[in-house]
Amino acid sequence: MDGLGFVVFALAALVGGFVSGFSGFAMGLVVSGVWLHIITPVQTATLIAGYGLFTQGYGILKLRHVLNLRKAWPLALGTVIGVPIGVSILTYLNPAYLRFGVGVLLIAYAIYGLVRPAFAPMKIGTGADIAIGLSNGLLGGLTGLGGVISTISCQWRGWPKELQRAVFQPVLFAAFVVISLSQAAAGTITRDTLALYALGIPFMIAGLWLGFRLFGKIDDETFRKTVLVLLLFSGLSLIVSVSPFAPR
Repeated sequence: MDGLGFVVFALAALVGGFVSGFSGFAMGLVVSGVWLHIITPVQTATLIAGYGLFTQGYGILKLRHVLNLRKAWPLALGTVIGVPIGVSILTYLNPAYLRFGVGVLLIAYAIYGLVRPAFAPMKIGTGADIAIGLSNGLLGGLTGLGGVISTISCQWRGWPKELQRAVFQPVLFAAFVVISLSQAAAGTITRDTLALYALGIPFMIAGLWLGFRLFGKIDDETFRKTVLVLLLFSGLSLIVSVSPFAPR
């Protein structure tokens, strides 16, 4: 990687960290759109999982005063089960059709949420949460978006922004643990990738700090709309990823 490549890599890490600090997710969405043009897809996926462990761990630490594992564990359990299942069945499906379909659904959901008032709070039981987590993990294994469904389900409950993040960030952390272990077993965590990880960490930390500072200044409704906008871009990214112009 030359000097310009490193600057681009570092700026993407900074912005990705900021988005994660501000919203609690979508770091991978931000950085992948840049990194796929300067490093390999395998390195990009490995770095996203590694930085995901760091950003979600940081978020859990910052929100420890409202951390509620009783609400988070069913979603996390379902996610841990669902991720490897999603990965294993990916070879039997057409990934382009799958990504396009999920992308359309995410865009429709986000636009619907943005043009109407907040959803009425829903009560969801433990069994349903495990099923939601399983769906979350399946989608993560199939598309790489391992926190979308759990994040949406937290919106449905009408929780304050801190509690939403204190639930879906441990779920994302669990998903990244499974993904990172799978990558380690597959041998994708190379010395070069670890060197890139070390170079990007200071910029990721700076972005996280700035994002959390801004998160503390917004209200619940602004947070709700921010999440919906990021879900909208997640859907768009899935559709773009199967276009003829996507980086290969």
